[in-house]
Amino acid sequence: MAIADNTKKVDEDYVVSTAMPRDYFDLLKPRVMSLVVFTAIAGLLVAPGSIDPFIGIVAIVCIAIGAGASGALNMWYDADIDAVMSRTENRPIPSGRLTGHEALTFGLVLSFLSVFTIGILVNWLSAALLAFTIFFYAVVYTMWLKRSTPQNIVIGGAAGAFPPMIGWAAVTGTISPESIVLFAIIFIWTPPHFWALALFKAKDYGDVGVPMMPNVAGNRSTQNQILIYSIVLAPIAVAPYFMGFAGITYGVVSGLFTAAFLWFAFKCWKMPSQDVAMVPAKKLFAFSILYLFVLFGVLIVQAVLNIIFNIAI
Repeated sequence: MAIADNTKKVDEDYVVSTAMPRDYFDLLKPRVMSLVVFTAIAGLLVAPGSIDPFIGIVAIVCIAIGAGASGALNMWYDADIDAVMSRTENRPIPSGRLTGHEALTFGLVLSFLSVFTIGILVNWLSAALLAFTIFFYAVVYTMWLKRSTPQNIVIGGAAGAFPPMIGWAAVTGTISPESIVLFAIIFIWTPPHFWALALFKAKDYGDVGVPMMPNVAGNRSTQNQILIYSIVLAPIAVAPYFMGFAGITYGVVSGLFTAAFLWFAFKCWKMPSQDVAMVPAKKLFAFSILYLFVLFGVLIVQAVLNIIFNIAI
């Protein structure tokens, strides 16, 4: 006689969570968030006019939370491919520390809180830009572009370029040529930065079917485009000095570091397309991170010195 099985299957998304605070923190992509916060602070500080310090802090915190929300939504949607790629297999969802339902709920709640808080306490232009940034990264880039076109990084890079524009809008309530230049620096920097990574992680992307440029167009075409974008970046990177909203120190530093960026891009371009070690690509990727932090770091230092000591450098 068969014994009836009266047990019920419980959806894994609704089991009692055993996640730790650290797991939710990892869901925010803290390294990406740090760059977002850094560039947003630069945009806020170099913007003309003044902002109440408390309101400025609120704006930056909201931008950080919005960036974290984007990261959570990205990890929720990309959990399937994250589990396959060596670079992402230890993220909270594929490692089993969080469920997809928890990540989705967390991302949506943070999105709502960040947008409405900055809208109510700062201004609605910055809120609209933040909402668009979250939507662009989570929906346009993650759900559409990433798996459908090798131009995913080029178009999707806009999401990471908006933070300084949001910081600027928090102070001025406007979008100006200066804030567009700050946007453009990050936007044009993104393809050589990520394509350098894609050159030495091509197998990972190929294994999960993400059409990164090396997998679709080949290494040589990718190296050509890295060099082209790096050349285009050069005049944009030094533009803040010539436009008058950054001092001579920024002009000198941005010129020197951009020359170094071009040198690393050139070495990457000269690299044999079948090079297994990919050392020049790895060096370009590492330097590109330092490069962006230095450029926006100088903007921040100049703005702080000007605010506190009325010193222009």
